[in-house]
Amino acid sequence: MQTETNLTHYQRIGGAEKVRTLVHRFYQIMDELPESYGIRKMHAEDLQNSEDKLFKFLSGWMGGPQLFIQEYGHPMLRRRHLPFAIGNAERDQWMLCMNKALQEVVEDEALRKDLATAFAGVADHMRNQ
Repeated sequence: MQTETNLTHYQRIGGAEKVRTLVHRFYQIMDELPESYGIRKMHAEDLQNSEDKLFKFLSGWMGGPQLFIQEYGHPMLRRRHLPFAIGNAERDQWMLCMNKALQEVVEDEALRKDLATAFAGVADHMRNQ
């Protein structure tokens, strides 16, 4: 029997459907919040491709199927983001959107905190300015 302590984040969040919901809400928030204009303008007008890639990445990153790797190879996140100027402001805008999405989508408070901490580490690592 699996206990919550040995479940992956992917299992704890509720699998593919919940990850997709989180990603979709994240991009909706990015599209809606004036405070996220800086990162929104880095994306194409149609966010579907970004949404699909983030869903595939997060599936594997959270311990589920390695969909991104299967389709695109190793994520190399920092390298893939080098064409974009990412400083503290962009990191903070990204985290604002993700934290709001986590708050709305993830009911489990402990999981929400774990994910927010993990996302903050990745977002901080993405800075290149």
